[in-house]
Amino acid sequence: MNTMLHKSVLGIAGLAFTGGVFAGPIAAHAAEPVHTAPVAVSVQGAQSKIDLNDEQTANAKAIIAATKKAGLPERAAVISIATSLQESKLENLGHLGDKNDHDSLGLFQQRPTSGWGSPEQITNPEYSTLAFLKGLKQVDGWESMPLTDAAQTVQVSAYPDAYAQWEQQATDIVAQHWNN
Repeated sequence: MNTMLHKSVLGIAGLAFTGGVFAGPIAAHAAEPVHTAPVAVSVQGAQSKIDLNDEQTANAKAIIAATKKAGLPERAAVISIATSLQESKLENLGHLGDKNDHDSLGLFQQRPTSGWGSPEQITNPEYSTLAFLKGLKQVDGWESMPLTDAAQTVQVSAYPDAYAQWEQQATDIVAQHWNN
């Protein structure tokens, strides 16, 4: 290739690259939805993920709807969904028989004998989410604390660090469904 042609090709490639560097980020951001509030404070430790079926997705959407009804931000929905992923894998569990050492029920494994509500109430996704959120709102600084600490303060689990593993998936679920 002659020198003049080679320089021309390199010059055009350089202009294309420069244009992409400057216009690319602007064009890329213009296509993305504006997300004003961060939902993940800081994802801690190894993350788990499960594939959700239609029922689990509907339960996640019910948690998001109840969070909005309570007037709380996306972060509250992330904490709620991560908690439900840990407690029930987003399944609205009834009495588990011999597999259950307590009377835990619903999306959050809440117990009627601990004052969460009647079995009918805590197996209602909206009611159980609002009950969880009522407890969350009583935790000073829940908005900025690690997810697992906020969830544990409400749930009082025998496995206090287990909630952290679901933060990324919960964040992704909320990002996907919050504006729907």
